[in-house]
Amino acid sequence: MEQAFLRVAGEEAVPEWLRGGVVAIGNFDGIHRGHQAVLERALEEARQRDVPALVLTFEPHPRKVFRPDLPLFVLTPPHVKARLIEALGFAAVIERPFTREFSSLSAEDFVTTILERQLGISHVVTGFDFHFGKNRQGGPAFLMAAGERHGFGVTLVDAFRDEGTEIISSSRIRELLAEGEAAEAAGLLGYRYTVEAEVVGGAKLGRTLGFPTANMRLSAEAGLKEGIYAVRFRRADGSLHDGVASFGRRPTVGDNLAPLLETFVFDFSGDLYGEVASVSFFGYLRGEVKFEGLDALVVQMKRDEAEARALLSGVRPLSELDRAMAF
Repeated sequence: MEQAFLRVAGEEAVPEWLRGGVVAIGNFDGIHRGHQAVLERALEEARQRDVPALVLTFEPHPRKVFRPDLPLFVLTPPHVKARLIEALGFAAVIERPFTREFSSLSAEDFVTTILERQLGISHVVTGFDFHFGKNRQGGPAFLMAAGERHGFGVTLVDAFRDEGTEIISSSRIRELLAEGEAAEAAGLLGYRYTVEAEVVGGAKLGRTLGFPTANMRLSAEAGLKEGIYAVRFRRADGSLHDGVASFGRRPTVGDNLAPLLETFVFDFSGDLYGEVASVSFFGYLRGEVKFEGLDALVVQMKRDEAEARALLSGVRPLSELDRAMAF
């Protein structure tokens, strides 16, 4: 019987049926097209060997440990990353805690403790520039030699370039989203940028204006440009609805408000409070504006709705991963 996808977090033991698998290693923030090249190679190796395909990643992002003073716009928090990895077809994601203590582990200890003892891997797939262990002492050459010593295979995947020119990176995607370039970011991700959070209560002003919204609080470090977007809203039951969303501080109704994602879900009526839903961003419509009154705001919201409906009416999935996330 086929096993269900597993998310193994913290120090939780890896089930016996996952041992002997092919493991892709990396932080993989964003699961962008460059990451997908590594992950697809791991899936191919696992199919050839008829063994489970796993992803080994680390939480939180190392920069949060070494530079906690610098905010980091994480593209895929653990729950979103796990959902993407599952959609690609992996058997499990192993999330090991990244701490200063963990970072002091030698490269050899990483191989013997994590890869051999905990996972019992048969093959490892990483990017060409993957480094690990204390002071990044474990590099591609070390990993290849370790594979020979410990009896597992190693595949290194070259950098993935967009249209053969620019190397795709999480940093570049963060920059694009910070500039409101949702469509261009999607081209590098291979799917529409998506957030997932619980729907929370709000002031209910939208309801009185004829535009009830599903409100979601994103991480304080979310670097998405504030403004109005054409989006697709996925409920917990998997049902999809087009919509228009405002991410920002609602300048017309208050000052210095905390950023909030407010989605007007088209052609829907019902209670969404407490539901964990996702929002995929298809296009940036405009920036936030402080209107002189609510009447002017309603006029603009109707324009935003019409523009969002037009933009979303002709969209097609960018990939199978995009189809799984937003179609």
